[in-house]
Amino acid sequence: MMNQHSKRRVWIVLLLLFYMPVFAQFEDKNRFPLYTGDDLGMTLTPEGFRFRIWAPLADEVQLSLYKTSLGGDPLQRINMQKAENGTWIIGVPGERNGMFYTFRTRIAGKWNDEVPDPYVKLVGVNGRRGYIGDLQKTNPKNWSSDLSPAFRQATDAIIYELHVRDASIHPSSGIMAKGKFMGLTEKGSTNQFGLTTGIDHLRELGVTHVHLLPSYDFFTIDETKTDSPQYNWGYDPLNYNVPEGSYATDPFSPYDRIREFKELIQALHRQGIRVVMDVVYNHTMLTENSWFNQLVPGYYYRQNKAGGFSNASACNNETASERPMMRKFILESVQYWVKEFHIDGFRFDLMGIHDIETMNTIAAELRKIKPDILLYGEGWTAGASPLPDEQRALKKNASLLKDIAVFSDDIRDGIKGSVFDHHDKGFATGKPAMEPSVMFGIAGAVRHPQVDVAKVNYSKDFYAASPTQVISYCECHDNHVLWDKIRISSPEASPELHRQMHKLSLAIVLTSQGISFLHAGTEFLRSKQGVENSFQSPDSINAIDWNLKHDNKDVFEWVKGLIALRKAHPAFRMTRADDVRKALRFHEHSNGLISFTLDGTISKDSWKKIFIAFNGTAQPKKPEIPTGKWRIFAMDNVLSKGRLTLSPTLAPYSALILFER
Repeated sequence: MMNQHSKRRVWIVLLLLFYMPVFAQFEDKNRFPLYTGDDLGMTLTPEGFRFRIWAPLADEVQLSLYKTSLGGDPLQRINMQKAENGTWIIGVPGERNGMFYTFRTRIAGKWNDEVPDPYVKLVGVNGRRGYIGDLQKTNPKNWSSDLSPAFRQATDAIIYELHVRDASIHPSSGIMAKGKFMGLTEKGSTNQFGLTTGIDHLRELGVTHVHLLPSYDFFTIDETKTDSPQYNWGYDPLNYNVPEGSYATDPFSPYDRIREFKELIQALHRQGIRVVMDVVYNHTMLTENSWFNQLVPGYYYRQNKAGGFSNASACNNETASERPMMRKFILESVQYWVKEFHIDGFRFDLMGIHDIETMNTIAAELRKIKPDILLYGEGWTAGASPLPDEQRALKKNASLLKDIAVFSDDIRDGIKGSVFDHHDKGFATGKPAMEPSVMFGIAGAVRHPQVDVAKVNYSKDFYAASPTQVISYCECHDNHVLWDKIRISSPEASPELHRQMHKLSLAIVLTSQGISFLHAGTEFLRSKQGVENSFQSPDSINAIDWNLKHDNKDVFEWVKGLIALRKAHPAFRMTRADDVRKALRFHEHSNGLISFTLDGTISKDSWKKIFIAFNGTAQPKKPEIPTGKWRIFAMDNVLSKGRLTLSPTLAPYSALILFER
């Protein structure tokens, strides 16, 4: 006999087979009409609450009301009314405030699961039911006067990628609300040595943007188990328009998670720091059982040739951003986060799955709300997609995107070695012939006559139309953190040389054209104990040990100084490809030595010229320094001051930065 799970799988297969002729006709406007209204989901009205969902294949749709967020029988099932363009609507009186709700659709004579709709904005614990309430009740004090810090151009951004729980869960954080949104609002926290942690540390470091790993409501964490340590990065989306409940002080309260996330954003804004939200619209955690698929089977996802779910995300499905109602959902979702939460930017996970038209529409519409919004994403996929490459927001198509940046894996692996080969080295760890890949990144991936693109590790063409379209980085949450990668790939080197390799790597990132990106804790040699992808690892691996700030204070001061250098000098932050070509001149770029000058007059910098040299070898190097009245900013990975009187010898794995006023 088949068990219930087997029966359900058979039903799903039959349902998919039933709709296979439809899969080829998802663009049929009669079957799948575009609804252009802005009231999908729940809307507060003078009469009470109105619900509208899009379910064009349904024969019948019901709204179910519950007293609790989990368990129990429905208090009432209400038949919804068919309305225009595939939508169904129903109004309920105001006294239903405080109840929980779901929808279910009857398609081909079969009732599907009860689910919230994809637009849901208030939910109960674990996000399985929506909540009838008023979003105005989620606004913290003075929320209407919250303003984003001043920001001029994309290359001014110095991004700090941070996981909410990692930031405060370690005992050394000195933070009371450990692992919560509120932990990042606490001022005055210190480690056991009295050094700043948390939000005060971010301000001290000088970053301009905090990039929060997924903070919407994701699937993996059981929010009811408030006393059980649980961990996930959050790349398993459940409710896109709701903050994650495990980061709230009370996950059972539909309001607290929203109010506390707003308080986090408000607190960062007050410290002069903008907030970027990591978003994952390319796939859903659930596939057949997702909210999307239960309401409109198949429509929101791409299909393979066999009619099943295509899988460019390597997570069992990929969303179909090119279909009008999926495009509408993504656009309205990001608009909601900007308007309701004052979000300052978005990082798009596996952006290469999305189509270019959708990404450019998002950029255009968001800039009508916030002209200086920061947008960037991964210009690749995790697998093959049925959507043609020329239509997708891939790295090679970056020049077709409207001021949306892509991550440069070229400079990332050029600096430290391939993320796919743990023992591979890069320029900063002594591997020969990596100079072209690093130079490609230094120039911001724009066409430059001195960069031999044929010798670049991955890209064989200059993909950025301007340096505003590239993220310069050498690590992120994925793969090994920089400190672990250096130690794994260079076991023969001493701990002190590892330290210099780390400093050199970050010096390259922070002096390259483009948008700088740092992973949290890299400024004091954060380790994950050699764990490569720690998305489900415990706090013992992921938590930021803030005492490392004391142990590696020299690294912290180095990174802090480089950030200050970058912020003070527009020569590192040019926005036009022509300016980069005019201002940036490479001198030596072989045998483990890269040196170049920047003409500061091109960007109206207070420094007339800047000379930088990187030694990526275990031997001292003597760079050829152009004639000039040079002053020292940094030598041998140490911030320094004074006139340059002798031709210096550059220590192994170190950077030299000179300037001429």
